[in-house]
Amino acid sequence: MTDRDLSPLFKRLVRRVSRASIDFELLEPGDRVLVAVSGGKDSHAMLRLLREVSRRVPFELSLVALNVDQGQPGFPKRTLPDYFEANGYDYRIIEEDTYSIVKEKVPENKTYCSLCSRLRRGILYTAAAEMGATKIALGHHRDDTIETLLLNALYAGRLGAMPAKLVTDDGRHTVIRPLIYCSEAELTAFAQEQDFPIIPCDLCGSQENLQRQQIKSLLDRLTAENPKVRGNLFASLSNVRPSHLLDPSIRKEDPDVNDEEPVVRLRVLGH
Repeated sequence: MTDRDLSPLFKRLVRRVSRASIDFELLEPGDRVLVAVSGGKDSHAMLRLLREVSRRVPFELSLVALNVDQGQPGFPKRTLPDYFEANGYDYRIIEEDTYSIVKEKVPENKTYCSLCSRLRRGILYTAAAEMGATKIALGHHRDDTIETLLLNALYAGRLGAMPAKLVTDDGRHTVIRPLIYCSEAELTAFAQEQDFPIIPCDLCGSQENLQRQQIKSLLDRLTAENPKVRGNLFASLSNVRPSHLLDPSIRKEDPDVNDEEPVVRLRVLGH
């Protein structure tokens, strides 16, 4: 497929992923990237865009799509394997019944997302080690990052968002977010354009009034009044003014002032 065959949206998203890769060194020579594919629109888009970008970079790297079948009732087991095979993707399916664990451990009317995410992340780390993957790609996008920024500030009293690249505490794994510059609206349109076989998350999707959903609603209301709200929030993550914050625990010497200026500590937090 040549550039002429790509839609304007496809080209724009490829540029965004390429830029993120350059800015944060997401893709490097010899990488074997484990691409976590849940079956949702974001992970489908990430896999497709990474394959296109991998064809353009001036070095060798490989991708392997990985889906974790978490034992949810009615999960369509052949949907993703059929799609991967039809489109020539290297892939692996791992079956782990985390659904039963989440249903057992999480009290009724409490949200499942946190425990479900931790269990799935552990499975991905184990699989990455077994497969010799150098990077684990997750499908979080620009809007996820903005929402996490507000969630941490409003509900956890911490200033932090989602990093584009993160080395785990034990140094064994590197997690990357290639879609960090892509908006959810763009990815939704791209999924429709590409006709991906979307698998909804019935476990989490069945829950209402999640804090993240409340943040989404708040942003929607603010954006209706000012379309630049989401873009400004995202831009603020790379336009930090330490002297205007209140964290005294990390400081640096500033040659322009006599006193030390506090440096913001951006805590690395995911879902």
